[in-house]
Amino acid sequence: MSYRDGWAALNLDMPSRVPRTEYSIESYHTPMLRLVSGLPLDENSPGELRHRASLIFRQRWHYDFCWSTLVSSQPFGALHTRMGHAAYAENSADLDRTVSCPFDDPEEVLAFDPAEAFGDVDIRAARDDFSRHYAGIRRELPEEVATTGVYTTLVSGLIDLFGWDMLLTAAGMDPEGFGAVADRYARWMQGYMEALAESDAECVMIHDDICWTGGPFIHPEWYRRYVFPNYRRYFAPILESGKKLVYTSDGNYTAFVDDLADCGVSAFVLEPFTDMKYIAEKYGRTHAFIGNADTRILLNGTREEIENEVRRCMDIGKVCPGFFMAVGNHIPANTPVESCLIYNDAYERMARR
Repeated sequence: MSYRDGWAALNLDMPSRVPRTEYSIESYHTPMLRLVSGLPLDENSPGELRHRASLIFRQRWHYDFCWSTLVSSQPFGALHTRMGHAAYAENSADLDRTVSCPFDDPEEVLAFDPAEAFGDVDIRAARDDFSRHYAGIRRELPEEVATTGVYTTLVSGLIDLFGWDMLLTAAGMDPEGFGAVADRYARWMQGYMEALAESDAECVMIHDDICWTGGPFIHPEWYRRYVFPNYRRYFAPILESGKKLVYTSDGNYTAFVDDLADCGVSAFVLEPFTDMKYIAEKYGRTHAFIGNADTRILLNGTREEIENEVRRCMDIGKVCPGFFMAVGNHIPANTPVESCLIYNDAYERMARR
């Protein structure tokens, strides 16, 4: 692991090894934590011991980059939709069957004004919060590039507020009216972007799930009218401050890679559904990118299939100065230990340039 390698890659100064990050295995996969850290963990271990094991895991798996955001649904308070949560964590600890929505009909969605509901963003307080969050990660993970940022940037914010049913119904009934909601949300969210620009962070994370696995869930032109113009306004102060801006979306956002590049993002974080080869071929000399081994292959694949998946990613990314290796989007707790070890060994063998 090396902050130097991660920061070099983000600055397109090709390091001698492909840097790496992962998501959540160090938090949820107890057998891997126990094996790699050497600590006597089980599912009932106290949080302090798990946290210590997580730090050891990140060191021994050579993480160079920490994916992190600060602002999510906290500003919404109780005014957001609960959509439940599928089982992901060990022993289904995160399973949530609670479903509720504070909006009774699409007309309420179309009339919604975040500034009226939540008040203006306190930019100075948000700036200080971002700076503290970033500084805390730097202290705890000095050998990784730290990030702070926003999870509910625009589309993800609307999903969290309204839930899928109300969002898709309102957008289908009145695309322009729903676009006006997106514009109002963006005007409110702009305060957090100004705060990020003023913060001490060198690198910020912007997360927004703009697509499903199959691609956009609203007509692409809606995004080009209501999402990307707001992104440009969002990103302008951050980029003017000289920070690196890393962008993450789940799903397949291949259709919007060019739009995102035009908005000024510095790096792409992607799942296997987005075409990493396209990014490498068109933007591999101008942008960093993080991805995108298929977690399903680790879950169900043979040794040969796992090694071939790592090789696929390396064949695409290794020639690009800003490529980071990662499994997209997570390595869940039910992934076989042997498969995790095969994956890590393949990465270690192939990482040197």
